[in-house]
Amino acid sequence: MNVTKEEPEPVQIKEEHGDLWSNEDEEQLVVKQEADTFKKSFLCGLCGKGFSTKGNLNIHIRTHTGEKPYACGMCDKSFSCSSHLARHMRMHRGEKPFSCPTCAKAFSNRRSLSIHMGSHTGNMPYTCKMCEKSYSFCSSLAYHMRTHFGDKPYACEMCDKSFSVVSHLAGHMRTHTGVKPFSCPTCAKRFSHKGFSGKNNLSKHIKTHTGWKPHCCEMCDKSFISGSDLAHHMRMHTGEKPFSCPTCAKGFSTKGNLSRHIRTHTGDKPYYCKVCNKSFSFGSYLAVHMRTHTGEKPFSCPSCAQGFSIKSNLSKHIRTHIGRKPHHCEMFDKSFISGS
Repeated sequence: MNVTKEEPEPVQIKEEHGDLWSNEDEEQLVVKQEADTFKKSFLCGLCGKGFSTKGNLNIHIRTHTGEKPYACGMCDKSFSCSSHLARHMRMHRGEKPFSCPTCAKAFSNRRSLSIHMGSHTGNMPYTCKMCEKSYSFCSSLAYHMRTHFGDKPYACEMCDKSFSVVSHLAGHMRTHTGVKPFSCPTCAKRFSHKGFSGKNNLSKHIKTHTGWKPHCCEMCDKSFISGSDLAHHMRMHTGEKPFSCPTCAKGFSTKGNLSRHIRTHTGDKPYYCKVCNKSFSFGSYLAVHMRTHTGEKPFSCPSCAQGFSIKSNLSKHIRTHIGRKPHHCEMFDKSFISGS
């Protein structure tokens, strides 16, 4: 009796994306796809997107509803998830937990660190056609392009200022909230900005301890810590006042002085106290006011060590030691320490 020997079933081979797959490989792929489907078993009823946890699905649903239950206590911003709020808070506090392993430069979020890392590798494929500067990421080039077009999409909700970079807005917000996360290692004085342009700048302050003033005026031998300070000073010699008020045409030597002047017309008081809700036209007025709550007296008398919250009060007090009375009444021939 002839027994027909059954031929073994040949292994089916199929080509997919240039690779050869066997039945066994295909079975493993199906198992993996089923596992991935199971992993994302929480589906959004509005768009069909899948998530591995119910919590992630709930966060996603807020993108449809617009719900933002996590509010920042320092500004009016709200967020759909707690991790976004935590990241935002680092900008208020000046925290930078992500540091570059190559140069130790610190960043407030992981994405900014990743963008920075490209500067070390030399891989900068995104080039500006206007000035030929190159960047590692497309988003970095987009930020840079705003400097050419003057685009400032990040607006302060407490005043009319706008910024081209979100980190500059975060630094500006500290002028409203009064938060000063940066302290001087020499005198412990606190600042709202580390290297941000403005008066409350730690980097600029540190130079006051070293005495280094590399920017010299050629007209009067005065020296300055920064080039911008020298530029402001030079206008005192030239009389130049390039910033004029649109309401009364009064001219000013600095943009900051113009901004302060404009508030005398508008009555705008963007700096408010979070303790008693009192509002002020200038950040410096708020800083002085806050000392009434904190009891801080940063100005001390060199003769008796008595402390004062305002520098002018210290100056008035010092005259009691030296006996100087600059304010003279001609009617009664009496002199006084202060004009009040």
